[in-house]
Amino acid sequence: MVGLKLFNTAGGVHEVVPRLAAAEADVQDLVEAHMEKMLGVTFLASEFIIDCVDGGRIDSLGLDENGAPVVVEYKRGTDAGAINQGLYYMAWLTNHKDAFRNLVHDRLGATAASQILWSAPRLICVAGDFTRYDAHAVREHRRSIDLVRYRYFGSDHFGLETVASVTGHSPPAKRVRRRAAGAPPSRDPSGAMAELAQAVDEVLVGLGDGVTRVQRKHYRAYRRLRNFASVCPPQQTKILVYLKADPKEVDLVPGFTRDVTGLGHHGTGDLELQVRAERDLERAGDLLRLSYASA
Repeated sequence: MVGLKLFNTAGGVHEVVPRLAAAEADVQDLVEAHMEKMLGVTFLASEFIIDCVDGGRIDSLGLDENGAPVVVEYKRGTDAGAINQGLYYMAWLTNHKDAFRNLVHDRLGATAASQILWSAPRLICVAGDFTRYDAHAVREHRRSIDLVRYRYFGSDHFGLETVASVTGHSPPAKRVRRRAAGAPPSRDPSGAMAELAQAVDEVLVGLGDGVTRVQRKHYRAYRRLRNFASVCPPQQTKILVYLKADPKEVDLVPGFTRDVTGLGHHGTGDLELQVRAERDLERAGDLLRLSYASA
């Protein structure tokens, strides 16, 4: 399990006994109303009818922070068919790209429609619970799948907990041979920055369970259920990392951290971290853990 994330849906809590929804539709309605906050996904459509021989309705369709298509399926309790049903819809989606592209164009515009990340479609199953066999099954698929357990806490709080998260396309960062102790430093700055990029990757992946990578043209996203860090390709002397931490709650240090709220940049996150050496990763430890926890 990756961790429980609570969302306040009203006022104060009157009781803390966890419970399931009265009906599957209650979960769907709540998540669709707050999908970006809860899942990091822009909501596009509900009960989307698919045109094929067997027919069917996709519970929710969305687009995640990295531009990947997302199918969301809901189950009130434990349902062994949730994953297979979702995979069926994902297969339909990837074979009918024009239908999804038109939906994105109508909801979000031409730019978003032209930047859909077809290499990494996602399935998110939100259910009352999953079995150990479900968690094992998703690791055997070559698809990006998130199993998310929900609970209501009283009348005002709703919790989501990631049970399993895998990605079908998660290329490891290019391995760079470390310089042996006592050997002269490399004179190739690009080699030094590649080694630093590898260190950044190792630190981000090592923050905890459930970290997956998504590669886009201009950045690599690190996510749990949502992005918590975006890393741009190395520049000549630094690597820019964007975190999901509130810059207003951080003591900004010129040349190290910067508030980029409202400023255009690749990736997601309002706090820019400038990494010039591995010691900067040590300095940024608390910020990296804060961003990881927020996802």
